[in-house]
Amino acid sequence: MTLQERLHEIIFEADTPGGKAFDVALLIAIVFAALIVMLESVSSIRLRYGSLLRAVEWGLTILFTLEYLLRLYCVKKTMRYARSFFGVIDLLGILPSYLSIIFPGAHPLAVVRIVRLLRIFRISKIGHFVREATDMHRALRASMRKITVFLTGVLSIALIAGSLMYVVEGPTAGFTSIPRGFYWAIVTLTTVGFGDIVPQTIFGQIAATVLMILGYGIIAVPTGIVSADLVRSLNPPPTGVSTRSCNDCGAEGHDPDARYCRTCGTLL
Repeated sequence: MTLQERLHEIIFEADTPGGKAFDVALLIAIVFAALIVMLESVSSIRLRYGSLLRAVEWGLTILFTLEYLLRLYCVKKTMRYARSFFGVIDLLGILPSYLSIIFPGAHPLAVVRIVRLLRIFRISKIGHFVREATDMHRALRASMRKITVFLTGVLSIALIAGSLMYVVEGPTAGFTSIPRGFYWAIVTLTTVGFGDIVPQTIFGQIAATVLMILGYGIIAVPTGIVSADLVRSLNPPPTGVSTRSCNDCGAEGHDPDARYCRTCGTLL
């Protein structure tokens, strides 16, 4: 086994003792790094331990950078992995720290690396959780066009309602422009109701009431669309998922008896 293959087995797979130990250590480092970023946001702690926290955080960032570069080195199709879900998440986990050199305000965004805890499903070898995540992803992709049509309809309703309120209420009630009315319509239609803009006329209040009632009916639509596609995705029933990863592109989520990568067709 070459060095590249050995590193790939440790970094990408959780079936071996080395791979599981690596992933457990990685998750601990991720949680620790996120905790440091949160502590640094507390002014009293930052004033007293700011330098220490920043030094530790940069040390972890360097380790995460080396880990990301090793992941790129281990796969043969580097760009395919870099564009994959986990590849993008891994990159986002280190970018904020480097961006903070140019944009100091970007440093707190480093907490986004907590998303990398999704790898815990591989470490725990909870195959049915991985399968459920795959089913959910498949259902969301199948629902994308329907949800796009639905959102287009909702935005059209909000734009019409916002324009109408701009004409009816006018600047005196806070509807100083159509975009302002559009904002009010979105807030009302989603039943959020900040209350920063309130209709003053009888007609405007009636229109707002209709829009709020319509909002309650609209909320259930995306749920029904995704639920229907999710039910369809569950047939045939799940057969389990292994933690094996493709050496070429880094794709995961293969069936236990799979011989070839489901993404690029490489022999596993």
